[in-house]
Amino acid sequence: MGNLKIKRVYEKPKQEDGLRILVDRLWPRGLKKEDAKIDRWMKEIAPSDELRKWFAHKAEHWKEFKKHYYQQLQGKKELLEELETLSQKQTVTLLYAAKDNTRNNAVVLQDFIRHM
Repeated sequence: MGNLKIKRVYEKPKQEDGLRILVDRLWPRGLKKEDAKIDRWMKEIAPSDELRKWFAHKAEHWKEFKKHYYQQLQGKKELLEELETLSQKQTVTLLYAAKDNTRNNAVVLQDFIRHM
């Protein structure tokens, strides 16, 4: 496992972020593309629209969301391997828009890749 970090996309970009990859299905509200400093947008690795809408960032849905998103990630082997390979060569920062820093898809994704 390489250097894989997570960060809220609204935080100021820093040099140590390395490769900045947005892992949300929707573009972050109110953020201009030129201000985001995003190297890649991997919306295909984000939770499905149905799961995202059901979760709605409700704490009581967190455990179930993690379980279902893990299941979805199992079908995205190529993207996961690509992220793992990239993070072994350089720092990769997974970017998310959610206000909750502990319960969001980037947290689940980072955990999933660490346990591959």
